[in-house]
Amino acid sequence: MSAALGFRAGRGGAVVVGVALEGSGPRLVLSSVLATAAEGDRLAMEPYRVAAELARGAAGEVPAEAAAAVAEGRRRQAALAKQGLDRIVATLAEAGRAPAVAALLVNRAGWIGDLLAYSLFAPEHPAVAEGLAVRDALRAAFAARGLDAVEMDEKSLTEAASIKLGLSPAEIDAHLKAMGVAAGRPWRKDQKQACLAAWVAARGGQSLPGPSGPLDPDKKALSSKVESPSGRVNRSPLHPDGL
Repeated sequence: MSAALGFRAGRGGAVVVGVALEGSGPRLVLSSVLATAAEGDRLAMEPYRVAAELARGAAGEVPAEAAAAVAEGRRRQAALAKQGLDRIVATLAEAGRAPAVAALLVNRAGWIGDLLAYSLFAPEHPAVAEGLAVRDALRAAFAARGLDAVEMDEKSLTEAASIKLGLSPAEIDAHLKAMGVAAGRPWRKDQKQACLAAWVAARGGQSLPGPSGPLDPDKKALSSKVESPSGRVNRSPLHPDGL
C-alpha cells in the first residue's frame, strides 16, 4: 500500500507527514520530523549564520573560511537528510506501506541564486537561507532514493487544495483536525500544511502554482507516529541521536 509524504522545511530539518487514501478520504499514517542537523552541530543547523559571523568586517570578497563553512554545513545537511528519509521509508515499510511521492512546500524565495552572497548582504537574510538550504538537502534525498517529488506553494496551498480535492476550506480544516487527533501532539500549522500537501499529492496533485503563476523552486518532535498493521497510529523513534 502506498502513501504520500508532505514536507515543510525549516532551520534544522523538516516536519514530515504521511497520508494514504482509503476510499474517498485521507488517512494519517505518519507524523514525524526529519533532522538535517545533529544535536549541538551548529554548522549543520545554521551554516549561513556561521558564515556571516566569519565574514563580519570583511570588505569585498567572501572570505574563503566562510565559503568553506557553508560547504561543510550543507554536506552534513545532505547526508542527514538522506539518512532521515531512509529511516522514514523503513518505518513505513514496517507498517506495510511505501512512499509513492514526496510533496515539498516551497515559497517564492526561489529567485535567490547565491545563498551565501545573499546571507552576507543583510543580517536578517541568513534565516531565509537556512530554510532554502534544507529544501535543497531534501530534494537531493528524494533524488537519491528515486522518489517522485512535487513542489507546492505554501501560501496558496489551501486555495489550490480546495480546487484539487473538491472541498471547501472548512471541510479541509475539519479533515485536518480529525487527522490531528490520530497524530497527537504536536499538531500545529507546520504539521497541518505538510499533511495537506501530502493529501493533495496522494490524489495525484502535480506542483501547484501560486496565485500568479508557476513557482520558482526555493524557503523537534523527536518521534514519529506511524500506522501499525492493525490500523492504529503508534509512536516509534526515528532519531536515536535525539533529534
